[in-house]
Amino acid sequence: MQCDYYFAYGSNMNPARMAVRGMRYRQSLRAQLPGWQLAFNKRAHGKEGIAYANIVSAEHDGAAVQGVLYQLWDHREIERMDPFEGHPVRYRRERLAVQTDVGELHTWVYIANTEWQSDDLRPERWYLNHLLSGRPWLSADYYRRLLATACVDDCQPR
Repeated sequence: MQCDYYFAYGSNMNPARMAVRGMRYRQSLRAQLPGWQLAFNKRAHGKEGIAYANIVSAEHDGAAVQGVLYQLWDHREIERMDPFEGHPVRYRRERLAVQTDVGELHTWVYIANTEWQSDDLRPERWYLNHLLSGRPWLSADYYRRLLATACVDDCQPR
């Protein structure tokens, strides 16, 4: 099944992180995934209580996850991302339809496997900053909601 797009809703919204990971892409677009919502419920490997981004089915109508849609260099490029996402153990890779300014496009999306999900987790501030670097592709409201995300570092004395 060929697919030339990858939808990033987590730390890979940061183009610098994509470059470090060796991901080659032709362009990046603003996109949203309707019917889903962002959740910080993916357990970090080897870090107790720490969350990474995930998406879950939306609990209310009109919900959508915003992010960056990368048009990959070719359909095999997504395989470079698999080791970073822990595919297939920690995240599974699925094809879903996202909405863009140029219409609906089918893309690869990583979703945390159930056994790696947990409640009462929070991201670390450095991790959330990767998501915040996606600001050029996000609506002002969505960006403000990300900015308000509580992080584990926020509770620790300085």
